[in-house]
Amino acid sequence: MNSLPAASVLLCFSAAVVAFSRSGQENDDLSPSQAEKAIHGDSTMVILDVRTSEEYSSETGHLRGAILIPVQELERRVNELKPFRERTILVYCRVGRRSKRAQEILQAHGYKGMNMTGGIAQWNDEHRPVVHEPGRE
Repeated sequence: MNSLPAASVLLCFSAAVVAFSRSGQENDDLSPSQAEKAIHGDSTMVILDVRTSEEYSSETGHLRGAILIPVQELERRVNELKPFRERTILVYCRVGRRSKRAQEILQAHGYKGMNMTGGIAQWNDEHRPVVHEPGRE
């Protein structure tokens, strides 16, 4: 009877765990098209903009109903999201890097964070609707 050495079994198990955890993370990323469908399909979804207040008010606009908490403040302000602990939080920034970090922070605190890849830049490139501050076009 041939049996695998313990090290080989451990290596296979470790690879399976890594693959499983990565597959879960990939499902937490949405394209702007998928994000827009998710927003329309889930009226309880929370939208979190993690850009600066200047970016939020800029010509790029922001998603309707978005809560603004810049990523650099999220760790200390995460408790502001407690009312939404059981809801999905869609996170976005300009191109998707800061929102990925914010998603990780949210998940570390027990929230279900979904990252919008491509950010508001791709959302705008695809001519999806945004809200502009008064005085902006």
